[in-house]
Amino acid sequence: MPEQLTTLSQSSLQDYYDCPRRFELRYLQRLAYPAIETEPALENEKHQKEGEYFHRLIQQNLIGIPAEQINKLANTENLQRWWNNFLDFRSHQNFGSLYPEITLSAPLGKFRLVAKYDLITIDKDRATIFDWKTYRKRPKNELLHIRWQTRVYRALLAQAGAHFNQGKPFAPEQIEMVYWFADFPAEPARFLYKADQYKRDWDALTKIANEITSASGFPKTDQVSKCSYCPYRSYCNRGIRAGDAADAGLETEAEELFDINFEQIGEIAF
Repeated sequence: MPEQLTTLSQSSLQDYYDCPRRFELRYLQRLAYPAIETEPALENEKHQKEGEYFHRLIQQNLIGIPAEQINKLANTENLQRWWNNFLDFRSHQNFGSLYPEITLSAPLGKFRLVAKYDLITIDKDRATIFDWKTYRKRPKNELLHIRWQTRVYRALLAQAGAHFNQGKPFAPEQIEMVYWFADFPAEPARFLYKADQYKRDWDALTKIANEITSASGFPKTDQVSKCSYCPYRSYCNRGIRAGDAADAGLETEAEELFDINFEQIGEIAF
């Protein structure tokens, strides 16, 4: 196992699944991005920054800051639209107990699996994971269902979320994940969980962690279409032109950034 790599996240797992070479360049060699991900670059960068800011607005509201104080901070056309859509969405929800921007961790092979959740809500014996998305296009549920984010977030909550449930782990059937799309507010994607899915997911996570630990090489993906949205494509001679931002979708999600203090993370001990 590379000594500098101690954690795995849904982002790093997705990179490994999509292209082991990208995983190596990003997480093992830690190379700076040599190429832009999408065209037009400035528009896409603005959209990503607005998305990050939108998450902060929601987090402030969920910890108790009144919407009236936040409204003036939604100071672009996108932010205003997303914010109004969120306020309407929240007005129709009975969230129960709120845990916004919380990080969970659990051992996974020789790594720690870490995930930062936009929001976990607890209502009686039910746990719901909410994830806010600002995609330009609404992804198909079939694609979201197989993404590592969906698999990791539900499995890790089942594995490391007992402190939300009076010390008793949630059964997979008590967990649901909801993607809410700021530009498609009436079309959330909901994914319930089952015991057999949890076993499949944790077995798959364990397998991939062991693969990374023992890997002697990290080959390029055979799916060349993915390279259009990869900032490392010039290292692989896979083209110089970035993909179209309007079509990027899940390919260009912002990478998770962790400033981890494990003393403050819900986890199960080694």
